[in-house]
Amino acid sequence: MNATPRSDARAGLLAAAPARQAFLLLRTVFTVAPILFGLDKFTNLLADWPRYLAPAIDDIVPGTAQQAMYAVGVVEILAGLVVALVPRFGGLLVAAWLAGIIVNLLILGDDYDVALRDFGLLVSALALARLAVSEGGRGHRRRV
Repeated sequence: MNATPRSDARAGLLAAAPARQAFLLLRTVFTVAPILFGLDKFTNLLADWPRYLAPAIDDIVPGTAQQAMYAVGVVEILAGLVVALVPRFGGLLVAAWLAGIIVNLLILGDDYDVALRDFGLLVSALALARLAVSEGGRGHRRRV
């Protein structure tokens, strides 16, 4: 069976689809998860968030650990929105935020498993930023 220009074009689209699918998956996860976790900083339904703040960090930031978690929640919500709107930069923002979380967890000294998981998320956020370059040109969101 001979390949036609149409079948060659379709094969090219299918070959490109995994990268597009990976981009959409990562953009969706790194939009929804930070927003949901950010909102939870105000309710503590998923976790007792203040317990994850290292005492050394708690001593530096003003207010209580819960008040610090309110600020964390706002930053996480904003990070999720930046990922949704400008994933090229949002991915880098989330990666930097995760690096801060990892440092905090390492200082805390009890949650090395969570720090390792967050390192995997950091690498995924960097992958999102790189995929966004090819998806959206100069950091602008491409219509889905």
